Amino acid sequence: MNTFRSFQELKSKLLSSELTCVEVVKFYLLKIKNHNHNNSFIETFDESALDQARMIDVQISNKNHGRLSGMIIAIKDNICYENHNLSASSDILKDFKSLYSATVVEKLINEGAIIIGRLNCDEFAMGSSNENSIYGPVKNPINNTCVAGGSSGGSATAVAEGLCIAALGSDTGGSIRQPAAFCGVVGLKPTYSRVSRYGLIAYASSFDQIGPITNNIDDAALILEVIAGLDENDGTSSSRSVPVYSDLKPEKEKKSIAYISECFNHEGLDHEIKNSIFTKIKSLKKQGHLVSPISFPYLDYLVATYHVLSTAEASSNLSRYDGINFGFRISNSVDLNQTYISSRTKGFGNEVKRRIMLGTFVLSAGYHDEYFSKAQKIRRIIKNKIDAIFKTYDFILTPTTPHVAFKIGMEHKDPTQMYLEDIFTVLANLSGNPAISLPMKNHSSGLPYGLQLMSENFTEESLLTFSKEIHKNI
Repeated sequence: MNTFRSFQELKSKLLSSELTCVEVVKFYLLKIKNHNHNNSFIETFDESALDQARMIDVQISNKNHGRLSGMIIAIKDNICYENHNLSASSDILKDFKSLYSATVVEKLINEGAIIIGRLNCDEFAMGSSNENSIYGPVKNPINNTCVAGGSSGGSATAVAEGLCIAALGSDTGGSIRQPAAFCGVVGLKPTYSRVSRYGLIAYASSFDQIGPITNNIDDAALILEVIAGLDENDGTSSSRSVPVYSDLKPEKEKKSIAYISECFNHEGLDHEIKNSIFTKIKSLKKQGHLVSPISFPYLDYLVATYHVLSTAEASSNLSRYDGINFGFRISNSVDLNQTYISSRTKGFGNEVKRRIMLGTFVLSAGYHDEYFSKAQKIRRIIKNKIDAIFKTYDFILTPTTPHVAFKIGMEHKDPTQMYLEDIFTVLANLSGNPAISLPMKNHSSGLPYGLQLMSENFTEESLLTFSKEIHKNI
């Protein structure tokens, strides 16, 4: 059996009885077992996946199948799946078993998707390299000496390696799009509130969003169509109706596209990536699209604003992991206070502790107004600027990342330098807009990189349609 790079290809074989879901699941379980050298999978769900497969085979034979029947999907290790282990790649949740399923998981299963396992990630989704994990780093599928990107590095690598047809990741500052760019796959961050966050381990609640990582636009559109929509368990989820995203019909009208001059003039942008995307811009112009440079004067404020706000939210969200209610607890404490301190010190990794302390600081008395409140005001200015741009343009185009994947273990004298990996992606999280990373042709290093498109809130249908047009010509 060959690896499937699109669900449509697999679906046709299942519906024609050339294959059964049980055969497909056994094939992927064996492939994961024999090809997990890149450390993308933490665990496979053999028993439940085969049970799902048997049930779906019956449904297909009765012509009562769902939209995703037989799709092999893996989930990031911060998305809950009832009676399955979940750790957010952290010692503090090691061996924890979820008591319920995330809404996105329930929706996938209800439409026939098969959840085959959980995927490695940066601890509590905090990182841009997938090196901050108790399970070790995820290796780039193209060059094993390089990082896969983060925090959804396991998701991007698993899809690129063909260990699953699609994967779910979470995106707080670029954690779907950046690893997708590094691994040469498609990564979609939906509009904030388009997809329920119920059952996602929270990092920064006003930024987090679940989305798909796939090999093609059609699969991303179909998965979004299934997982999007109002959820009574998530008060921030949108009540807007969900379009039929999977019906991606070419649009005849030409589009207006803005590219941010400051991004392309950024000193850290690799010249090959810059030249390649400018070549794509010329191609879009030849096709009749309006492509214009615009100024976005707040680029240098994005990462700082994001980290002040996201770490503040992380400090609050992660306070529940105290060694008392659930998760890791130190065994030799003498009193309650020592239990808190020792359990959290031992249970959290360095990057998580760094962000918790930073968040606690910016929320503390005397600094709240100076940092947190000021960052909120800057976020509003950024949001207003983006809204103004989308009154004139359909899309904003940028590189996904300033460079290709870097070497595993590369040391930074200042650990916060890693935060600059989010320089081009974090804008969509601050403003809440949908954004997608599309794989470009490989760099001279042999590594892939990505082109990013943003669009107005709740315009994923147009974003996906235009992305498909661009993707087929790359």
